[in-house]
Amino acid sequence: MKAIVSVVVFVLIIILSTCGLETKTLEQFYEGNLNDVTQIRILDGNTGYSKTVTDQTVIANFLDKIKDIKFIPEENQEDRDGFNYAIALYENEKDTFSFSLTRFNGHYYHTEPEILPIVDHFYKNLNVKEE
Repeated sequence: MKAIVSVVVFVLIIILSTCGLETKTLEQFYEGNLNDVTQIRILDGNTGYSKTVTDQTVIANFLDKIKDIKFIPEENQEDRDGFNYAIALYENEKDTFSFSLTRFNGHYYHTEPEILPIVDHFYKNLNVKEE
């Protein structure tokens, strides 16, 4: 009986924790103005290397490509290991927002359109030395 109650409570917690989540774009998640971003750091979760961009034209073009992508909450919010890329946005060297391609603020999302190919292409073609 106690095990059944525990399972029911666990299921309810999972359901309730996903109820408050809604589909948003990067622009909606970001509390500031994306035009104020002065630096982007992208960490490759597969290699551990990162690239940092400070060229404002490159930053604006990249953010323009990803700002309207829809981040749709996953039904399954259980913790996962690993990530492909993590992105940190900076304003005047202050980290103002960080996220992985599938995780914002501790919650998991999938994207429409798929963000991975966009970030992967950008990272691999970015003429910046890996750190």
